[in-house]
Amino acid sequence: MKRLRWDTPDRTRPMPKHPYRDSALLYGALAVLVVVIAVATGGGFVRALVFAIVVFFVATAWSWRSWRNREREERIRKAEQGE
Repeated sequence: MKRLRWDTPDRTRPMPKHPYRDSALLYGALAVLVVVIAVATGGGFVRALVFAIVVFFVATAWSWRSWRNREREERIRKAEQGE
């Protein structure tokens, strides 16, 4: 049985067209979902909103940092290959 491995240099997934926007939209949707579920189950709206906002910013910052590092690594790799 073969396993897919994305961490090898020759099999890296291509960058999405809009990685920063896509990340922010995904985490924004998840934050809204957290608030909706909290309110639907009888939880506090304000508490859920604060939690969702904090997690949104932390997750988005982490994701953007990862995309920036990946872009930097690709630039370095291309420069080393003489492209």
